[in-house]
Amino acid sequence: MRQLILRFAADQSGATAIEYGLIAAGISVAIITVVNGLGTKLNAKFALISTQLR
Repeated sequence: MRQLILRFAADQSGATAIEYGLIAAGISVAIITVVNGLGTKLNAKFALISTQLR
């Protein structure tokens, strides 16, 4: 039983997977933020063009 606990405490693969998950989540949030801001700007630009064409 002691060997099992020592092996579990020394295992780093779970921590690595969590770190990769956090990195992926951070990148996803950054992409969503940029796309959301870009979409808002494009929507405003198209609305301006639409009103100028009328």
